[in-house]
Amino acid sequence: MAASLVKIHSFLLIFLFLATTLRGQAPALTPGQDVGSNSVQEPTPQQPGQLPPAVQPGVPAAGKTAAGEDKRILGVLPNYRTAEMFAQAHPLTPGQKMHIAIKDSFDYPLFLLAGAYAGLYQLEDSHPQFGQGAKGYLRRLGTSYTDQISGNMLTEGVLPILLKEDPRYFRMAEGSSGSRTWYAVSRIFVTRTDSGHESINYSELVGNAMAAGIGLSYYSDNRNVPDYLQNWGTQLGTDAVSQILKEFWPDMKRWWFARHPRKNVQADH
Repeated sequence: MAASLVKIHSFLLIFLFLATTLRGQAPALTPGQDVGSNSVQEPTPQQPGQLPPAVQPGVPAAGKTAAGEDKRILGVLPNYRTAEMFAQAHPLTPGQKMHIAIKDSFDYPLFLLAGAYAGLYQLEDSHPQFGQGAKGYLRRLGTSYTDQISGNMLTEGVLPILLKEDPRYFRMAEGSSGSRTWYAVSRIFVTRTDSGHESINYSELVGNAMAAGIGLSYYSDNRNVPDYLQNWGTQLGTDAVSQILKEFWPDMKRWWFARHPRKNVQADH
């Protein structure tokens, strides 16, 4: 359990490092935008099964650019499966679910995150069968990235299609910080079905369990029950932290633009 917490904390530190390095990619406000507004326009009617542009994966947050919703938090964390609450009335098609899974799995920041994890594991000499040096690092990089791909494809694409569950994270967006944090964490265990009902989040729980099982094929030193459960718990914990960041990202961005208005205005000219 302690090792799992270390890995989750490492995820946060790596994310913050990458965000600081790449935050110059964060979009600037368009002229005349009100960064203090948190209102979201209701979507226009669409054909059944089609998602209105305003609620396509990505958060329609205060301060969004003319290019559309934020696809990455601080230019780093993929944000393709986040949507507002009213998007629950518009279920995704199987193709849209798979599209989210592919975008979340192959967006380039994930490769950077996998590289950072590989470096951390190299320093710890985690999975010593991989060795050290460039060869050991590349092996850790490949397995770390494979962990992310298998987890995302199963939890956001394959299983949501088979189980008719919605893989999106619907932002609570209002209420106390504590209630929103608890809501974000609870979505690991609770989800929406395509029919609009709440259900146990089998896609998340079973998908990450399957991904941890896939890891047994290349982590030969982790082929026991305690290590398997630890890897499964780490996957769930990482996803919970990710959802907390997605819940509060619009507030973080609004705070940032409020503190740096001159810089944002200059970026528009």
